[in-house]
Amino acid sequence: MSRNPHPEVDVPRQLPLRSLARGVLRGFAPEGASRWRSTAAAFTSLAAVVATSLVTGPALAEPLFAPCALKRTDAHHSEGLDVWNAAYPRPTRPLDAVLVFLSFPDSRPRTTPAELTADYFPSTSRFFERASYGRFTLRPHPQRDWIRMPHASTSYAMRRDWNTARRAAYLRDAMGVADRRIDFSRYDIVYFVADPDAPGVDSDATKVVNLDTPLRADGKDIRRVVTVFEKHPPDRLVLAHETGHVFDLPDLYHRPSDGKGDWDTYVGDWDLMGSQFGLAPDLFGWHKWKLGWLEPRQVVCVGAHGSTRVTLEPLGAGPVSAGVGAAGAPGVGTAPEVDPSGVSRGASGSSGASETGVPRSDGRTPGLDSNGGEPGLKGAGAAVVGGGGPHAKGTGSGGTDAGSGAADAGSGVEGAGAGSRTAGEGSRTAGSGAQIPGSGPVPVGSGVPAFGSGRGTKLAVVRTGPDSALAFEARGSAGNDGTTCTQGILIYRVRSEAASGDGPIQVIDAHPHSESCWGESVYPPLADAPVGLGESFTVPGEKVRVEVEDWTAAGEWTVKITTG
Repeated sequence: MSRNPHPEVDVPRQLPLRSLARGVLRGFAPEGASRWRSTAAAFTSLAAVVATSLVTGPALAEPLFAPCALKRTDAHHSEGLDVWNAAYPRPTRPLDAVLVFLSFPDSRPRTTPAELTADYFPSTSRFFERASYGRFTLRPHPQRDWIRMPHASTSYAMRRDWNTARRAAYLRDAMGVADRRIDFSRYDIVYFVADPDAPGVDSDATKVVNLDTPLRADGKDIRRVVTVFEKHPPDRLVLAHETGHVFDLPDLYHRPSDGKGDWDTYVGDWDLMGSQFGLAPDLFGWHKWKLGWLEPRQVVCVGAHGSTRVTLEPLGAGPVSAGVGAAGAPGVGTAPEVDPSGVSRGASGSSGASETGVPRSDGRTPGLDSNGGEPGLKGAGAAVVGGGGPHAKGTGSGGTDAGSGAADAGSGVEGAGAGSRTAGEGSRTAGSGAQIPGSGPVPVGSGVPAFGSGRGTKLAVVRTGPDSALAFEARGSAGNDGTTCTQGILIYRVRSEAASGDGPIQVIDAHPHSESCWGESVYPPLADAPVGLGESFTVPGEKVRVEVEDWTAAGEWTVKITTG
């Protein structure tokens, strides 16, 4: 199976959408047809103008006030987080996802929908449960039976960079057959899962299809569909990566122009949106802030001048009650479970609605209603420490090496503390080498965030320009990062004007002259990127210096950040 990540659909607009839609609807919609049937009839042409994304969709009314919160731009999946793009579902409430399993006339499935469901759930739900510290639950609703497509799998010519007309035909047919069985108004996310053994199915075709104009089905807008063509068993965390796009997260990998170079030079192992194969695939703290999973007090905006001492909790550490443990380990009654019959269960063991229950009178199968509307952004931003306002220094390009796609870290760390690496070695050990444990949940009524509970300070940010910032977070073997081979303070540059795939986040390598974790890491040069205990590091191109002063077995990292 390919280790290359799956991009979203990138098809340019070909015709003015409104006039095209009107013409199609006049030609295909019979008098008195339902809204959905009319839209479905237009799907071939509408899909032909599938856009990369809704990049400038409406924002929620309540903005995020913080001096280090970059503003959202028109860039595809902008890393700006001052306002949420309401064209995407915000994962701050339980979201319901329907899995539709599609078979083809030229192949008899060798797997069952229940087996394919088990390939993705509960692991995908558990990933998000851990990443969100229990603030978000993805509830799967798998269909029990295969739904047959009208044409052979080979007729759709599936491949990574799919022909627009063939992709449109596939989506048209999938929507057409699924609409007879499914009430789409009950779901927030739609997964179309193709028979992995059909001869025309190509696993590299897996991606999110974003519709420039949403389709209307059962009173609900369908803005995007996740099309899954993975083998059985699939690449690990592939569905979690694609679902990240549904939440407006960008691709963080570097796609070589010839397709033959290294894809992982931007962020290496350090975020799911860079690589689903990473040793430390938890989402960056910046992404957790964007998604609404960090409280204002968990983000520290560092001032433009002076020194600030920050105590950081490991990014992956979270409450036991939220299922946070070693990556891939079962949580405690949090993620929706799926039994062998393909029936989903609610969180914490509560019984969920079966997708194969008593059919409705119109022939559809019942589902589970989603909860409420889109929530707004909470809080007033982030804690602000240090002197002055944002440290504006133009574009903040600093030491970015545009050729390699990785952030150039200059001469590397200074000093050699008790836990720092030995110069010239290809790996290092931070601190005592002990795994950072996650403590239990914060006692009710204590009023004091306990380290390891997921309620400590997770992120420190230095504003470096109007559209750029430096982010600092502690990474160690906790939560989704349970398989990491190094730990320390990870530094990365964020650019809100950079589009998905253009390096909107780039990890800065504090050890540019060494590599680590050969045979395991997706990109060994960045595997030892964090600044270790006792080390200090000056960010190239910026007047920003970080010193890692202390680390305790309870998970506390004491860091001094000096700016100006």
